[in-house]
Amino acid sequence: MNANKLRMKMKRARPAFKRPNWYLKRVGPAWRKPKGLQSKLRQHQKDHGWLPNTGYGSPLAARGFHPSGLREVFVTNAAQLNGLDPKSVAVRIGGTVGKLKRNAIQEAAKAVGLIVLNPKKFVLRQKPKAVAKPEKK
Repeated sequence: MNANKLRMKMKRARPAFKRPNWYLKRVGPAWRKPKGLQSKLRQHQKDHGWLPNTGYGSPLAARGFHPSGLREVFVTNAAQLNGLDPKSVAVRIGGTVGKLKRNAIQEAAKAVGLIVLNPKKFVLRQKPKAVAKPEKK
C-alpha cells in the first residue's frame, strides 16, 4: 500500500483528541494536555477520552509529504526553483513574499511545470497616468 494512502487510512481511524471540557463555550476543542491533579483524562481512566501518544503517528515513509503525494519545498525567490523535479516536488511560497516577487515565482513555476500549493490570483496595478491640471488665473 502506498505510504500516503496508509497515512490517510490511519488518520481516519485515529480518535479526535479534544481538550477536557471542550463542550464549554469558553474552552473550545483545541487540544491541551490535562494537568489537573484529579483529572480523569490525565489518570487514563476509562471513558474519559484519549491522550495523543507516539503510537498515533503517521508512517515514517509518509512524513513530510503533502496529501497530493509530493514533497513540499519552501521558496522565497524564483532562483530557488532551479533544479527542482516537477514530478516529485510541490512549491510553497513564503507568506512574507510581496506581490511582485510572488508573481515572478508563480510565473517561473508555471514555466517549469511545478505545482504551487498556495497560489494567489492578482492583477498588478499599473501607475495611473498623470493628468494635466488646468492652470489658475
